[in-house]
Amino acid sequence: MSYALGGGLTRGADGETTPAMTTTRDRLLGLIRTRSFATGDFTLASGKKSSLYFNLKPTMMHPDGAHLLGHALLDAIEGEPAAYIGGLELGAVPLVTTMAAASAQRGAPLPAFFVRKKAKEYGAKALIEGLGPGESLSGQRVIAVEDTSTTGGSLLQAIAAVREAGGIVEAAVTVIDRQEGASEALAAEGVRLLRVFTAAEIAGGGA
Repeated sequence: MSYALGGGLTRGADGETTPAMTTTRDRLLGLIRTRSFATGDFTLASGKKSSLYFNLKPTMMHPDGAHLLGHALLDAIEGEPAAYIGGLELGAVPLVTTMAAASAQRGAPLPAFFVRKKAKEYGAKALIEGLGPGESLSGQRVIAVEDTSTTGGSLLQAIAAVREAGGIVEAAVTVIDRQEGASEALAAEGVRLLRVFTAAEIAGGGA
């Protein structure tokens, strides 16, 4: 089924309807710039050097930030076929959680899960967490989720686990695309990368 969000509209307290994509993105952009962005000399998780640094956790943990992230990510995947959303721990966990809550608020519930970096060594020894009894990703369309994408390594790890479980992944979504190879790496695996922002937009340099 297609995951439609009713045209991305939201109704304010005065009853007026406004484009959710614009208002949500603008508010989220300001919050990320304030809480989750810095310039300097940084080494990224990928090993690359960069003058731009993003740590989305302070935005994810902020009440407005969590709310805005959920809706902005849903806006970014509007119209994409999906039965589940999921991503690699730790960054994707709060994102898919707030997306699931926001999807229920919009009247189009989209369940979530997360992929462990390493399977548990006890209990069910699960690699994929969040599925209920009798639920399976087999044959289900999944959109992979990430906070910040550089080379796409975390998304590819999550996608591999989902595909191993029988899931179908043809699209992924990230809050910030650094445009440093993630899109190309995912394309090589038959996956399109959707995004809320580029790094340049956050830094004030446009799309």
